[in-house]
Amino acid sequence: MDATQIGQVRRFNRTVTERVGALQDHYLGRDRPIGEARLLWEIDDRGQDVRRLRERLGLDSGYVSRLLRSLEAAGLVTVEPQPRDRRVRTVRLTDAGRAERAVLDGRSDELAGSMLEPLSPAQRSRLVAAMAEVDRLLTAATVVLDAVDPDSPNARDCLRSYFTELQERFDNGFDPARSLLPDAGELRPPHGLFLVARMQGEPIGCAGLKLPAGAPAEIKRMWVAPRARGLGLGRRFLGELEKRAVRHGCGLLRLDTNKALDAAIGLYHSAGFEEVPAFNDEPYAHHWFEKRIGAPAPE
Repeated sequence: MDATQIGQVRRFNRTVTERVGALQDHYLGRDRPIGEARLLWEIDDRGQDVRRLRERLGLDSGYVSRLLRSLEAAGLVTVEPQPRDRRVRTVRLTDAGRAERAVLDGRSDELAGSMLEPLSPAQRSRLVAAMAEVDRLLTAATVVLDAVDPDSPNARDCLRSYFTELQERFDNGFDPARSLLPDAGELRPPHGLFLVARMQGEPIGCAGLKLPAGAPAEIKRMWVAPRARGLGLGRRFLGELEKRAVRHGCGLLRLDTNKALDAAIGLYHSAGFEEVPAFNDEPYAHHWFEKRIGAPAPE
């Protein structure tokens, strides 16, 4: 890792924490630190599962419990177990909590305005564009890839969404029963693997890899949720699957795709895949690709 880049990131972090008031115990002039204010912003009017809240913010369970106890003592939230499973707790804003969040919203707008006001219109546009880019890249850095069982709930959720999108985008729709879908056993070690991408605890994409003995590795069912597109996740999936195929001893990586998936086709070309004659009878495929992949580096 480049030491200059690391130094710049640290300077940026120090500037931001100071400028937004994260170092103050009374964030935005209120009687609470930024952690408690952040929780208030995350709780919608329907209430929030505490476990989901913790996953979204990436916080330790003990720390979240302390924050919630403080907010509860202030009369801003209620925390109650669900009747069917008392281990699952739901946090809701009280009327006072909603009023406090409204105050925080107003003061946050004022703080944002104070950052922009000293700048010229051109400088404001540059700052806002730079912030949008930083937000996008930091969000991309929070995405984690995990190998899961292809029959796990997250995997099934991703595949259902994927098949629904194919049904909408393909000229003649999509019927999973007609496609050459790999069965779950083909995507479990040692015959393959299945990756799920998660962002703030929520599944946002998937990709499978078949590793048949004595045959090329094959990428199957790669999908990224629309809300996560533009984060480079498709290219990250390809890179991760290629590394795993190389570690498995494969020298050739294959995939097929439909003509309607033009963004995917462009991605495969830019990632070094070359179009080849059909190597299977997939009824929904119009393009077939291969890529020679290298031997693993010596330990």
